[in-house]
Amino acid sequence: MAMPEITVRGAGIFGLSIAWVLTRRGASVRVVDLYGPGSGSSGGLVGALAPHVPENWNDKKAFQLDSLLMAEAFWAEVQVAGGVDPGYARTGRVQPIGDDQALGLARARTHGARDLWQGRAVWEVIRVEDAGDFAPLSPSGYLIRDTLTGRMHPRQACAALVAALRAKGVDVVPEAPDRGAVIWATGWRGLLDLSEAFAKPVGAGIKGQSAALAHDAGSVPQVFVDGLHIIPHANGTVAIGSTSERDFDTPDGLDAQCEDLIARAVAAMPMLADAPVVDRWAGVRPRARSRAPMLGAWPGRDGHFIANGGFKIGFGMAPKVAEVMADLVLEGRDSIPDGFRVEASM
Repeated sequence: MAMPEITVRGAGIFGLSIAWVLTRRGASVRVVDLYGPGSGSSGGLVGALAPHVPENWNDKKAFQLDSLLMAEAFWAEVQVAGGVDPGYARTGRVQPIGDDQALGLARARTHGARDLWQGRAVWEVIRVEDAGDFAPLSPSGYLIRDTLTGRMHPRQACAALVAALRAKGVDVVPEAPDRGAVIWATGWRGLLDLSEAFAKPVGAGIKGQSAALAHDAGSVPQVFVDGLHIIPHANGTVAIGSTSERDFDTPDGLDAQCEDLIARAVAAMPMLADAPVVDRWAGVRPRARSRAPMLGAWPGRDGHFIANGGFKIGFGMAPKVAEVMADLVLEGRDSIPDGFRVEASM
């Protein structure tokens, strides 16, 4: 029986993950990206695989939970196949609690996590002194700690997927004609193209800036404070990010907003004050109008499919997005949540 032929356009985290699952399931895949793998928002520094708050449950939160729980096996398989470490670890996360009201709310959410996270992860309240050395200042003296959050080094993850695909005979090429079904995972510029094709806005790009400091914190929980992710990576850096900029002139331009991120991180965690900045990044992330990933068949274009809109949660969503898109393209089995459908952003 001939293998189905599929072209994946876009070599960011969605495109590479989908290509990997399709290849693993027997498809003949080619990946096409003019700029190369991880050249867009998937080539950043942060890599926070963080869940939504365990309350007011919906399809998006359930989908994300499934994907976060799939991540360990997914990335272990990728590493074995290609021999490149993606930088994944489920190290958890801590968040400072500001006052007594927030403390009460955090404690109440422990019950929601117990029920909604299927007993496979914990959301709890702990004292700052029980959090270890890598912990933020907290006005209340307490922190939220969850064991579901993971971390991923984006560039390493893309390199690991490229290596796994190459081991299966699949390379990322800059140009090639369509062959078989086509999956469009083309990032923020792809969302602009889709908006033009559909004659209505379906999404846009949101710029982000981030930085990395030379500080080897070890395998400890990441920190989320005042909207800021502070993530210790296995390569001896701490990533800090990120901004959310709707209006921008240069997609990859760095400015004072990046320096402000660093200052805020040091204010929250004074231990980082003397850590040198070893990298900075700026890029544009794709956000669909629905704010959820945009998945499914391209309306009116037979044999073409869309996988876009990962925005800030693309790396966390990628394992399940890849399986769902493979189910759809290879088997015609549609398990995409309504809020993720292409039509939800139209």
